[in-house]
Amino acid sequence: MPEPIKYAILGDIHANLEALQAVMNDAEEQGVTKYACTGDIVGYNANPIECLEIISGLKCPTVRGNHDHYCSYDEALDGFHPLAADAVGWTRKQLKDVQRNFLHDLPLVSKSESFWLVHSTLDMPDRWGYVFEALEAEANFTYQFTPVCFFGHTHVPLAFEKTDYVKGGLYSKIKVQLGRKYFVNVGSVGQPRDGDNRAAYVIYDLAENMIELRRVAYNIEAAQEKIIKAGLPQRMAARLAVGR
Repeated sequence: MPEPIKYAILGDIHANLEALQAVMNDAEEQGVTKYACTGDIVGYNANPIECLEIISGLKCPTVRGNHDHYCSYDEALDGFHPLAADAVGWTRKQLKDVQRNFLHDLPLVSKSESFWLVHSTLDMPDRWGYVFEALEAEANFTYQFTPVCFFGHTHVPLAFEKTDYVKGGLYSKIKVQLGRKYFVNVGSVGQPRDGDNRAAYVIYDLAENMIELRRVAYNIEAAQEKIIKAGLPQRMAARLAVGR
């Protein structure tokens, strides 16, 4: 019999090595066989190179997030929040050419027979739009030709389902039903913003057609200490403890 395929879908890692390592350990314990990433490997936290080495080493489907983009393209940061812009500026100085090129070459959308990946939205993936509501998700389904598409960007794990209409909200497990489409935010590994400070990621069990949101505790204090030592804004450290 073929080996069961269980994907760990990681997103918004944001250079948080402690969170990424905890998630990888949990995924291994859950019997994950493959990985995918919805982008924003870098930004905000203090270990961009280490996190990039882990994700690039997996050789898994990965898309480019807005932080990945601006850390690898020398473009103005006019639309960025000042805190985010500070983190991008700091990260640009840390990256070597090999890491910058890896980010630079990532696609905006990754397509496979099983599922698609995008960081923001399928209709305009280069505009970095946010999806919090069903109306915002509806445009994506016009461009989605697989039952499931995973996304990130908001750092809030929400799922949207399209039948005759689009509905959505919080989730813990989703049974993928024939004839329906799902646009699923996998939450954030490195900077959750839903009030839960634990790292978030998703397991997609293709044999069972089941999507499961996982939450994993990690060493927040260690990540905070690194942020402060690196000279990054202290607010970046403070928000990890509250998950906002």
